[in-house]
Formats: sequence, C-alpha cells, structure tokens
Amino acid sequence: MATMFSTTNTNTPNTTIPSPKPPQTPPPSRTTHLPIPPSKPLLTTLTATAAAAAILTATPPSLAADSPTYQIYYGTAASASNYGGYGGNSDKKTSAEYVYDVPDGWKERLVSKVEKGTNGTDSEFYNPKKKTEKEYLTYLGGFRQLAPKDVVLNNLALSDVNLQDLIASADAVTSEEKKDDKGQVYYVYEINGVAAHSLISVTCANNKLYAHFVNAPTPEWNRDNDMLKHVHESFKTVGSF
Repeated sequence: MATMFSTTNTNTPNTTIPSPKPPQTPPPSRTTHLPIPPSKPLLTTLTATAAAAAILTATPPSLAADSPTYQIYYGTAASASNYGGYGGNSDKKTSAEYVYDVPDGWKERLVSKVEKGTNGTDSEFYNPKKKTEKEYLTYLGGFRQLAPKDVVLNNLALSDVNLQDLIASADAVTSEEKKDDKGQVYYVYEINGVAAHSLISVTCANNKLYAHFVNAPTPEWNRDNDMLKHVHESFKTVGSF
C-alpha cells in the first residue's frame, strides 16, 4: 500500500501576522444643548399677538388735539367817556384799533370807567384756574412816536403798581426793538422775576401808545410757556395785520 505525504512548498514566503490592537474608546462628543423655552399656553400667545397687532395698527394721537386754541379779541381803545355808551357798544370788529389772541377757556374781566380813566386799561382776560395768569392792554393818548426804551418802561410803571413791584424784584429785565413786515416799531420787554414773569409789547399808532402785557406766576409760566409766548406775539394794531 502506498503511503501519501503532504508536500511542503519551500518557496512560500513567511508571513508575519500583526497582533491585534486593543479597541480605542472614541472621545465623548461635545454637543451644545440650547435651552428650549417652555411652551406658552395658546391663550397667552394669542393675546400677545393681538396686542402687537393693535400697537402696529393703532393711529397715533393727533398733536393738534393737545394744542391750545384761541379766539381773536378786537379792542377799540374807547375813551372813558364812551365806555358803556354808544362808542362802547359799537361793532368792535369794524371799530377795532388793535387785536390779540385769547386762549379758549379764559375769562374777560370787565374794566371799570375808573381804571380806564386813570391807568388806561382797555381790556383784560385771565385764566380762571389761576387768575394771576392773564393778559391785558393799556393805552395812553397823545403819543406820536416811541420814546427811548427805558423811558417808556418807567412811564408804564408809574401807573401800574404791580409792574413796579415786578421790576423791583426782577432777576433780569431785557428790552429789544422789533419791526413788523410793514415797518411798525415795537418795543419788547421781558421781566424775569423769582415769583412771576412778564412779556410786554409796546407800540405807537393812531396818536396813541399801546402796551400789551402777558403776566404769569413762575410755575404757570414754565408750564404754559409756548401758549403765553403765542399770546404775546399775537398783539398787533389795526393797519399792521
């Protein structure tokens, strides 16, 4: 019986099998977890959405609603002898010698014959909430032109005790000369006191001297500054508007 042997190929190269490496643990992943806001109830979300829509669609309040309105006063500068008579009862608009604006809500104070005859007060209006916040006009006859500014103010104070006190206690008194578009000259005085403030406009026309006063205590002056300056600037004599 024949015996079989396995034949070994001596030409086969030697092969080195590397030893297996131990498994490496991957580094932990750095995942950033963003905070998730809690869900809002549906009712709250709808309410916020409706409020935002209302803000976007709402019509802004009108600035004109907060602005003061005015009435034009026509002053006649009638003499004391005509006060309450035919001259005082005539149509003021057609016989007016001057005009100025009066804030709505202000009240007219009736001027007596004595006042008209002594210090020349012709008209006066006041704020009923604070009676010392007011405007008034005085006039004097026989003036063809304005004297120097300091002389005019001193003469006005001679017949107005309140003006004397205001000037005496004032922190500052300023004056300037202005002309309107028709060339009429106006003296403008500003008296700044601790307790009160005053703006005065003086001019000559019709052989008369007209002085328009706007007075207010300091708190009211600071509060109503724009309105009071408008009233001051609204004064004009007939023929200059």
